[in-house]
Order: sequence, then C-alpha cells, then structure tokens
Amino acid sequence: MNDGAHDTPTDSGLPDPMAWRPLKAPSLAEFEVIATEAFRRLPKKFRDRCEGVVVHVDDYPTEEVLDHMGIQSELELLGLFQGIGLPFQSDSTPQQMPNMVWLYRVPILLYWAEHDESLGHIITHVLVHEIGHHFGLSDDDIYEIERAAD
Repeated sequence: MNDGAHDTPTDSGLPDPMAWRPLKAPSLAEFEVIATEAFRRLPKKFRDRCEGVVVHVDDYPTEEVLDHMGIQSELELLGLFQGIGLPFQSDSTPQQMPNMVWLYRVPILLYWAEHDESLGHIITHVLVHEIGHHFGLSDDDIYEIERAAD
C-alpha cells in the first residue's frame, strides 16, 4: 500500500519515519491474492496449459521438502513445483495428485527486501519459473530462457 504519506518530508527534509508505521508485509491471504492476480495476467495460451495446476501459498517450505531437496535453510527456497510435468504424463500413468506450484511468502518477502524489484514482479517470476517445471523445463532451460529475454 502506498498512499504517499511516507513521502511527506519532516523539518529535516527527510521523509517522516512515523508515516511508515501502518505499512506491513502482506499476509498469507493478501499474498495469495497477489499470486492469483499474477497468474491471471499471464498470457491465456500459457494459463490454458496449466489446467489442473494448483497454486498454493505458504509461509515456508516444510522440513520434508527441505530435506528431500538438500536445502539447509527454509529461506533459500522461494517456490516449488510438485507433480509430473506435462511431457512426462501419459494415459497409462495412474491418477496422481494434481500438479502443485508452491510460493513461499517469507523467503519471497526477504528476497524482495534485498532487491530493487516490485513484489508483484518477483511473485510473477517465481510463479512462471515453477510453471516452467510443469511444462517439463529444467532450471537450466528456464535460466536460458530468462537470460535470452533480458
């Protein structure tokens, strides 16, 4: 929320630090709204290929996820794809749980605090990265696509 109040200068000419008091990090529910809107803004052709993918927001990855991935800190993982990517699905595969994309609120907020990008941009980036795994892309594939786009 940016109502411009924090831009009001004090007698010293600096922004009023007390104007920041009502501002806070988005809650899980607010974060989920941002993620839903980020997904809605993706191209329709992209969204159509995500039919059945569930996007879930949580504060942190579970210990089980961290152990499975060999990650030491819960703050290192911004998002996760769980499921069987589109190229690996077949009619003969037994029915699985739906493909899931996880967005981890606290690690994303910490990344946001340390970088000069908007929160919406970061959430969209993580969302697209994890959906890339749904499409069967590796981290290296996604990195190359992002590098080429820059």
